[in-house]
Amino acid sequence: MRNELKDVSNIEGVAYTGIVAAMEMAYKTAVDAGWYNDPITGVLKKRNFGEVIALMHSELSEALEADRKGLKDGKLSDLDGRAVEFADCIIRIFDTARALNLPLAEAFIHKNRYNQQRADHKPENRKQKGGKKY
Repeated sequence: MRNELKDVSNIEGVAYTGIVAAMEMAYKTAVDAGWYNDPITGVLKKRNFGEVIALMHSELSEALEADRKGLKDGKLSDLDGRAVEFADCIIRIFDTARALNLPLAEAFIHKNRYNQQRADHKPENRKQKGGKKY
């Protein structure tokens, strides 16, 4: 882990610290709910990565449906359904990354830095013929 990412005097440090904390929170919630144990035997199990990715996809599909239909969330009715489904997806991503000990916070910061420098992400290049429209 790079020390500069832990410096909360800058936005990257705040983001890093927040992501690490959110990963811990999501993982603890999943562990406490028993998602890492067989529901019948209670024995610790390794989660199937493909299934977890499919569940992440399903949350994004639910966000799309909420957008298509202008839906509030069914359980948190005062909230925009899109926001709640994005939150569900983020929770699954953070939980899984923490369970696999992936350096997600560090990767997030470095990928964001990289994207800031990409020629194909610059407004002037996006306006050109063949440029990325979205």
